[in-house]
Amino acid sequence: MAAEFRKLPSVDSILSDERIKDLSDKYSRLVVVSVVRTQLDYARKLLKEGGHLLEVEELVTSVLDSVNQHWFPSPIQVINATGVILHTNLGRAPLSIEALDSIRQSSMGYSDLEFDTGTGRRGSRHSYAARILSHLTGSESAIVVNNNASAIMLGLVAIASGSEVIVSRGESLEIGGGFRIPDVLKQSGATLIEVGTTNRTYVNDYEDAVSDRTGAILSVHSSNFKVTGFTHSPSLLELVNLGRKHNIPVLHDLGSGSLIDTSLFGLAHEPMPQESIAAGASLSFFSGDKLLGGPQAGIIVGGEEYVSKVANHPIARAVRIDKLSLSALTATLLAYLRDDVISVVPVWAMISEKVDAIGDRARNWNRILGNKYEVVEGYSTVGGGSLPDQQLPTWLLSIDPSPDGSDSLSAALRNAYKPVISRIENDRILLDPRTVLHDQDDDLLDVIKSVLLRTQS
Repeated sequence: MAAEFRKLPSVDSILSDERIKDLSDKYSRLVVVSVVRTQLDYARKLLKEGGHLLEVEELVTSVLDSVNQHWFPSPIQVINATGVILHTNLGRAPLSIEALDSIRQSSMGYSDLEFDTGTGRRGSRHSYAARILSHLTGSESAIVVNNNASAIMLGLVAIASGSEVIVSRGESLEIGGGFRIPDVLKQSGATLIEVGTTNRTYVNDYEDAVSDRTGAILSVHSSNFKVTGFTHSPSLLELVNLGRKHNIPVLHDLGSGSLIDTSLFGLAHEPMPQESIAAGASLSFFSGDKLLGGPQAGIIVGGEEYVSKVANHPIARAVRIDKLSLSALTATLLAYLRDDVISVVPVWAMISEKVDAIGDRARNWNRILGNKYEVVEGYSTVGGGSLPDQQLPTWLLSIDPSPDGSDSLSAALRNAYKPVISRIENDRILLDPRTVLHDQDDDLLDVIKSVLLRTQS
């Protein structure tokens, strides 16, 4: 056994290979040496367990494979052919060209992130976005943080820490990723007071719970599920009137926060920030990367008094938005001001795309692929915890995965040089043009051709 170990190549002998020398030209030599040593450790372990002796060529190959598999920019772009527009696992909203340009111009050099060029003094990173958001929503003020979860946490800490917060039992929910309203309230230092029942809560239930310890009333939009049947919940306006009666702020978590009426596109009406502010909510919270169609961000709009409390709280700095996301967000918001959001912001272009145009695209894909497959009617969904029971009609390219089965073909598409994420129904691979960006068509078709040639030949 000892003789076999002595036959293992040295670190230097592997480093002397021209291919490894090329790696050392691209990466830190110390890091490359570390990978080589890791592979040699594996070779020794293999010998100990009775395996074969790895030669220099095998070790060089394993070093190269390790680097290629682990050293690359991440996240990488994938082609979303699932038909889920706001796919949480795929990064939710794709950014507009304008948002990407804004990131580039503000980050290639220095920027006026916290500098007032007019006065020559320190400025606020929030002021510009706040002006636009106030104009779009009708709020007195606004602030932006890194995501909606931290926006809600910050709002509760700043407004209601040490106090009781009244929430309907039907809204004491898990938003996603283990983010539960009761846990958020506990971490914020507020005490949860649940009222009503899971399916029916009345404004009187809230009023009965009001005490001198009440710090806020919290209304949470159940954006990722829907309760139907024998249900009732008070309107936001009823809660606001109750809050005014007792001088209690009303906080409203809208979740997706659509600035456009979704019912215009054949979908159910999603609560809008403008409506929340018009109803009199003290603070309204919503996401930047859902139906707004921008980057990950948590947006807080509302009365000047309450936004000021939030902005001046020490935690606000810990959750503040970074300059790249802020650049993308302001560019996205400008599309709403210009009233060209439908054509500019990808999420809304996908939602509004005509079903006939989607069908033409699916048939064109099939034609380019030799008319080997079927184009069938189907549906797309909004996703991202928005409009959970709503569907948009679409056309799908349906591929019979035989002989290896749908799971095998789906995996081959995912692991292609340009990953294609599909969906499986009735053991067939379905590709939805609605969520494939138009400039990705060629890559999609190239991947399908290469994968099917390999798996079905």
